[in-house]
Amino acid sequence: MTKLHGFKEISREYLTELNGEAVIYEHEKTGGRVLSVINNDENKTFGISFRTPPENSTGLPHILEHSVLCGSRKYPVKEPFVELLKCSLQTFLNAMTYPDKTVYPVASPNEQDFRNLVGVYLDAVFFPNLTPNTLMQEGWHYVPEEDGSLSYKGVVFNEMKGAYSSPDSLLYEYTQNSLFPDVTYGLDSGGNPEVIPDLTFSEFMEFHEKYYHPSNSYAFFYGDDDPEHRLVMLDEYFSQFERINPESEIGVQAPFDAPVALNKKYAVSDEGSQKAMFTVNFGIGRPRETMMDLELGILEQILIGLPSSPLRKALNDSGLGEDLAGVGLEDELRQLYFSTGLKGIEAEDAPKVEELIFATLKDLVEKGVEREDIDAAVNTIEFHLRENNTGSYPRGLSVMITALTSWLYDAHPLEYVRYEKPIADLKKRIEKGEKIFEPLIEELFLNNNYRSTVLMVPDTEVGPAREAREKSKLEKARSAMSDQEYKSVVNKAKELQEEQEAPDSPEDLDSIPRLKVADLDREGKEIVCEEKGELLFHDLDTNGIIYLDLAFDFAGLPDRLLPYLPIFGRALLQTGTRSTDFVTMTRRMAAKTGGISPGTIVSAKHGTHETATRFLLRGKATAERAADLLEIISELLLEASLDNKDRIRQLVLESKARMEQNLIPSGHIMAATRMKARFNEAGLINELMNGISGLEFLRTLAERVETDFDSVVADLEEIRSMILNQANLLSNVTLDGKNFSTIETAISGMRAALPAGKCSAAKRNMLTFPKAEGLCIPAQVNYVAKGTNVYEHGYEYSGAAHIISRYLRTGYLWDKVRVQGGAYGSFSMFDRSSGSLSFVSYRDPNLIRTLDTYDGVADYLENIEINNDELEKAILGGIGDIDSYMLPDAKGYTSMTRYLSGEDAAFRQSIRDQVLGCSQQDFRDFAAAAKSVAKHGDIVVIGSKKSMEESGLDMKLVDVL
Repeated sequence: MTKLHGFKEISREYLTELNGEAVIYEHEKTGGRVLSVINNDENKTFGISFRTPPENSTGLPHILEHSVLCGSRKYPVKEPFVELLKCSLQTFLNAMTYPDKTVYPVASPNEQDFRNLVGVYLDAVFFPNLTPNTLMQEGWHYVPEEDGSLSYKGVVFNEMKGAYSSPDSLLYEYTQNSLFPDVTYGLDSGGNPEVIPDLTFSEFMEFHEKYYHPSNSYAFFYGDDDPEHRLVMLDEYFSQFERINPESEIGVQAPFDAPVALNKKYAVSDEGSQKAMFTVNFGIGRPRETMMDLELGILEQILIGLPSSPLRKALNDSGLGEDLAGVGLEDELRQLYFSTGLKGIEAEDAPKVEELIFATLKDLVEKGVEREDIDAAVNTIEFHLRENNTGSYPRGLSVMITALTSWLYDAHPLEYVRYEKPIADLKKRIEKGEKIFEPLIEELFLNNNYRSTVLMVPDTEVGPAREAREKSKLEKARSAMSDQEYKSVVNKAKELQEEQEAPDSPEDLDSIPRLKVADLDREGKEIVCEEKGELLFHDLDTNGIIYLDLAFDFAGLPDRLLPYLPIFGRALLQTGTRSTDFVTMTRRMAAKTGGISPGTIVSAKHGTHETATRFLLRGKATAERAADLLEIISELLLEASLDNKDRIRQLVLESKARMEQNLIPSGHIMAATRMKARFNEAGLINELMNGISGLEFLRTLAERVETDFDSVVADLEEIRSMILNQANLLSNVTLDGKNFSTIETAISGMRAALPAGKCSAAKRNMLTFPKAEGLCIPAQVNYVAKGTNVYEHGYEYSGAAHIISRYLRTGYLWDKVRVQGGAYGSFSMFDRSSGSLSFVSYRDPNLIRTLDTYDGVADYLENIEINNDELEKAILGGIGDIDSYMLPDAKGYTSMTRYLSGEDAAFRQSIRDQVLGCSQQDFRDFAAAAKSVAKHGDIVVIGSKKSMEESGLDMKLVDVL
């Protein structure tokens, strides 16, 4: 058996799925586990994970996840994580708490930078500087108020207040709790805000000592870095420990003898504005194994994966609700479960939803699953696996999470990574006509007592009752304190604040490893792009997949039609056509392509007052099926049944429900969108389509579908006739040159089939917004934004603005809004095209304090003394953003957006030069921009009406949820 740097090799094999070799090691001294994947992916990934089953819902695993990144033995700064964010070329840097594990992944395309990240993370998890103040800051602590009362503060405390304000988050939590009442999954590892203040420092420390140990660890490497050096880095830390038995096994829930029902309430401002949510949830009692997991994944796709899928269609067509609810197949835990239902229902209709689910499943067993649905599902799953398109996430991270779904529970780490043979075997069984999915439905759904129902109903009393309980708990704590104990609370809060405000020493900051600016490329790398008339071609290795973007200019649409565009895009794909019904078309897309999706591009054009506006259809397929892709897209563009009332109704209700549910988890995005609508045409269009204005439009549209559908159809047809033509079309293709040459004619033919059309540009009428507006939702936290167009107040653009905006996010705003203010996050958002500068907070317990912090940015920048060391860090982080790692499809898409915005290579190089040449004077110059926000900025707050009413601000308040 091979031994190397304290590790013994357990196995080694080449996996075509990973295009590389997978080696499994065990650390001889501690038993620490390692999966090392060696391939040619330059985006190197590392992660170390621990089994961390909670014993209660205080959020201990989650709080510890935050806390270990707040300084360590070797890197004693207050926030090593933030220092890395400032100065690394990282493509991923985060940590995640799951119900049974905590994961610490990093990634970077630069090998030295990658090693730096790994070193800091290993020191963080094994030797963190955990103190009572760490728990107070990241978890919870008492805050003495001026009147002698107490309140709570803490980053995780407020993060989870935000999560517990989201009905979708609550539904997920209640669903999981209902199926796993006797094991760790019946608890909330993230933390229930009402329970978090029960966590003690001794429990905090004991949990780390027990679980953050090499004997309980799962280390993962992936990419083209030196595989031997991986073991050297790990052994440096593992060898400092002795082997233990962490007793961290994840328990197994025994199946139920009879189904259970859970009825819960969620907070709303007005009971008439929201409806109930209901799910039926099936626990999968069988032990997990590769083929069953694959079969269930395909069964999920068959049942609810497509708009035409039989169970999803039955639920949506029932008229009982507005959108699908439930997570589908949950496959990241030790035990699988399947959850589906409806949101936007009347509570009394819950039994009808349950009956419909069982009737549909029974019908599928009796009549058999349609072969077309099986083929569509298999192709979708297989395409997804082979494409391995993880978007902005590193591919290695996806492999690691997949490996942990078996590895964490003492099975082979590659069990679910190897998919080639299981897929091939399953396809052979299907070809032989074997009944695979009907028996699964019968066993796991119809004849399964291990299930639950969860009904959540809106209630205006939930929010006030929750506040009353918190107030009562604080009053009891205060009344139980002696004068000396209360004084101790005051002193601890003061001590924490002083520690938070104290700067790290230069010596401690120097401990954080980083590259030098001299190591960076002075010249930026351009994405290959060839203009072929009204077609852009990117000759890139896509592993035989064509990525096609059809971008139609919609500049000619009048304002009244702009809010339709998101619905119009979905309607093109999900209403069927004159030649093909909705179900057949949806199956065909899934069976022949890798997917087709709508989208929009809206941005100010560089150096002009014009706006780049494009409606997108984005499709992908294997090169062999490019003709199928083009044929389908042509039919959709020319023949989509925009008068299909049932489908249009469902699309509108789904879109409305999704926007309403996203208001709480994505309140910062909605606030920023609303803010930018004030400053330029691009901001206005985005607000009309995707902001609060878009939500208001959908609510009205839902009524119009019922009362005046003919006018809705007329509007949709007007959009089609105005924008879907040759004159407005720019095609964007990402594919290798050899394959492109074989399909170039087909792309031209698709274009020629469209009407000739003509280009036009409509005059936009800017909306008038109040100087300060409060958009009220039933949340326990706020999303606070303040901004203005700094170009209108004299600021002249420099590429350094992006560095400074980033520096504020990871420095001043992080310290003031998150660390000291207790919010989960804060952002400085600068748009170089429009000149809009906005400061935005996320899951924020404060309002006035946060606005005061924003107003202090100018003074901070005017007085900053930024030394060369800090400046180097800022430049490194800025170049890391510019040179962000992209997969081939993302490169092609990014190149197209640059083309549309009018930003050429020379302009991008000038930005890079300005970033590399950033100086302290640039920070002082940006202070003028920040001052214009303080002096002239508008305010948008999405959050608690109570906090707005108590703020003393002259705000226009509007209930939006």
